[in-house]
Amino acid sequence: PEALLAPPGARGYAPEPLGLPSARHALVAYHARRGAAVSPEHLVLTASTSEAYGWLFKLLCEPGDNVLVPVPGYPLFEHLARLEGVEARPYRLPRAHGFALDVGEVEAARDARTRAVLVVNPGNPTGQYLHDGELAALADVCARHGLALISDEVFSDFAWDAEPDRVTTVAGRALPALTFTLSGLSKVAGLPGLKLAWTHVGGPAAARDEALARLEWVADTYLPVGTPVQLALPALLAHAPVFQAAVLERVRGNRQRLLAARPPGATWDVVPAHGGWSAVLRIPREPGEEATCLALLDAGVLAQPGFFYDFGGGAFLVVSLLPEPEEFAAAVGVLARVLGEGPR
Repeated sequence: PEALLAPPGARGYAPEPLGLPSARHALVAYHARRGAAVSPEHLVLTASTSEAYGWLFKLLCEPGDNVLVPVPGYPLFEHLARLEGVEARPYRLPRAHGFALDVGEVEAARDARTRAVLVVNPGNPTGQYLHDGELAALADVCARHGLALISDEVFSDFAWDAEPDRVTTVAGRALPALTFTLSGLSKVAGLPGLKLAWTHVGGPAAARDEALARLEWVADTYLPVGTPVQLALPALLAHAPVFQAAVLERVRGNRQRLLAARPPGATWDVVPAHGGWSAVLRIPREPGEEATCLALLDAGVLAQPGFFYDFGGGAFLVVSLLPEPEEFAAAVGVLARVLGEGPR
C-alpha cells in the first residue's frame, strides 16, 4: 500500500482545480463498472464529502437560505450547513414507508428560501435505497421549484440484496434538475485517511456547465487534494471490489446473526433494510432508548439510541454490523437478553 502512494510524479506539483485527468478518468471507469456513463469533465475532486458539501452550500445558497435534509439520518448535515450560514431544514422519512423517501414530505418542507434537497442513497443508518419512480418524482419537484438535488452515495456499493428499479447512482442519469452526486474513498475503498472524494455534476447542460465553472473557481481557491493520492486513485479503485466483498460478507453474516437472535414473540424487531453498515432495531418505548443503551453498556455492548439520528414515532437502537463475527455473535446474545428483560 505504501508503494501506491509513491508513484512516479508523486512529489511533483501540477495544480488541476477539478482534479488530475488520470484520477478523473479512473472515476469514469469506476462509474462504468456501476452501470453509469459519465464524463471526466463533469467530475470534481475534493478532500472529503464533507468538504464537497461546504462547496455546494457556498455555490447554491446565500446566508439564511436552507437545504432539505432527511430525518432520521446521520447527524452531520446540520453542522456542515451552519458553517456556511445555511439552515438544514428536515424532511421526514416516514416509518410507515419503512423510512424510505416520501416526495410529499419533501414538498411540505420546502419554502421560498429552499435551494437544494439532499438524499442519502442508501439511507444511513436506515439502509433504504431510492427507486426509479421516487427519483423521477423528486427530480420533478426539484425542477419545478428550481432546486438542486444532492445525492450522497458513500454506501451505495454495499447493497445486501437485489431490488427491482433500485437507483444505484444518480450520476449519469438524464434528469430535469441540477444534480450533484457525492462519494469517496473513505467508504468505497475503506481508506478514510487518504482524503479523496468526488462529486459528479449533472442535469440540464446550461445549469450543469455554469455550476462546474463556479465550482472550478472554488476548487482553484482551495486546491485541497494531494497529488500522491490522485496518482494512486486508479490502483486504489481497482482494489476496492476486494475490500467491498469482504465487508459485504461480514455485514450480511452479522445481520443474519442479529435476525436469528430474535426469539419468537419478542417485543423488538430488526427494521427491514437493504444496504449499508448498520442495523436499526425497533424496541419498546419502555424503558426506552437511553435506559436500554445504558443497560447494554453495563453489559459490555455499545449501541446508539435512535435520538442520535432523530428517529421519531417510537423507540429505536442503531448497531454496527462491522465487528468480527465472533464478537458480534456474543454481543447479540447480550442484546437479546437485555431486550428480553423489559422494564426494571
